[in-house]
Amino acid sequence: MIDEVRNLMDRYLAWLKGKTTLREVSDHVEVTTPYLDRHNDYIQFYVRRNKNGYILTDDGYTIDDLKRSGCKLDTPKRQDLLKMTLNGFGVQIEREALVVHATPENFNLRKHSFVQAMLAVNDLFYLSVPMVASLFLEDVTAWLDLHEIRYTQKVKFTGKSGYDHLFDFVIPKSRRAPERILQTINRPSRDTAQVVAFSWIDTKEVRPPDSRAFAFLNDSELVPSAAVLDAMRNYEVRPVLWSERETVREELAA
Repeated sequence: MIDEVRNLMDRYLAWLKGKTTLREVSDHVEVTTPYLDRHNDYIQFYVRRNKNGYILTDDGYTIDDLKRSGCKLDTPKRQDLLKMTLNGFGVQIEREALVVHATPENFNLRKHSFVQAMLAVNDLFYLSVPMVASLFLEDVTAWLDLHEIRYTQKVKFTGKSGYDHLFDFVIPKSRRAPERILQTINRPSRDTAQVVAFSWIDTKEVRPPDSRAFAFLNDSELVPSAAVLDAMRNYEVRPVLWSERETVREELAA
């Protein structure tokens, strides 16, 4: 089983490296990743050198795109969620641009966290219908609280590869159930499924052997495809449609 998981990780990292392209733009290097945003465009960021190492930035694209799509970030609740999400990845906001500082020694880790942050902010705040009153993460939190399911929110684990992975909720072990790790996905897609799957297979080897991973998928606007669900199951992540959340309530509350 270890060799099988190691092979999956090696294939994922080879795919990531092979599909990443670089282009010099003035005093920056434009990095195009294989991850797609909701417009089916490849996610890009920029790297420039400074006296202490490197600065990675999205040049304001992520937040500007959300605003243009009708998702305002001007309420205290959304500002708090934005800051909490970015803090988990060590990313800052400078004039509405996402920014992270890196050294030659930690560049790979910072780059990994930065891309994760861009995906997380995009997924956290994008509302396909601007009139929707609450965010999916808020809905999940409220549901856990309603059923008195204890949890720790926004927990970061360092995987076997050395990369950090931020999970939305960790439900601690009890006398009746093992540790349960729960991730929310507002817009389920092949890319978001792949990110969650890699985070879990990289993390599971450093967690208790009976730990389980769950992913709550928002199906209020669009039902995830069978391929997305199967991809998660193949990597031992249990997908749970939000409309079917009651099916796992007792398991999470145990």
